[in-house]
Amino acid sequence: MTPSAIESWRTRLTRWAFNLHPTYRSTGGWITFIASDWHEVRVTLPLAWRTRNYVGTIFGGSMYSALDPVFMIMLIRILGRGYVVWDKAATIRFLRPGRSTLHARFVVDDEAIAAIKAELASAPKLERTFTVELADAAGTVHATVEKVLHISRRAAAAG
Repeated sequence: MTPSAIESWRTRLTRWAFNLHPTYRSTGGWITFIASDWHEVRVTLPLAWRTRNYVGTIFGGSMYSALDPVFMIMLIRILGRGYVVWDKAATIRFLRPGRSTLHARFVVDDEAIAAIKAELASAPKLERTFTVELADAAGTVHATVEKVLHISRRAAAAG
C-alpha cells in the first residue's frame, strides 16, 4: 500500500472537521477520504433535498462549491509553510444533469509538486491549472472543474 492509499488518524480527524464545518457542510458535499500525505482527496455529492434544484437534479452551485476549496488546501498541506497558495480562477463545465450521487477524486502527484518547487526556485510565483471530474457510480462524467491556483514562495509573497 502506498502512503496515498491510506488515511492517517490526522487526516481522518481533518476530514471529520471539514465535513462538520458549516461552510463546507452547506455545500451538500462530503469529503470521504484524505490520504495521509494529502496527495489524494475524494468527495461525494449526493442528490438530496439540500442539493436538489428546481428540476430535481443536483444544483450546479452545489457541484462547484463541494469541489471549490480542495486543490488549494491540498497544495497548502503538501507544500507546507514556505509557500503561499491561493485560488485565482475557476471554470466549470456542466456535461449532463446529476440525477444520482456524484464522486470526485482529486490527485496531485509527486511530479507536479517537484515541477512547482523547481519553477519556484527561479521564479517568485506561478500559476497552475488542476482539473477534477464529477462522475456517477458508472463513471459517466457530469461536470468538469478547472481550478487555476497562484503559488509563490512565502518570502517572495512578503516582498
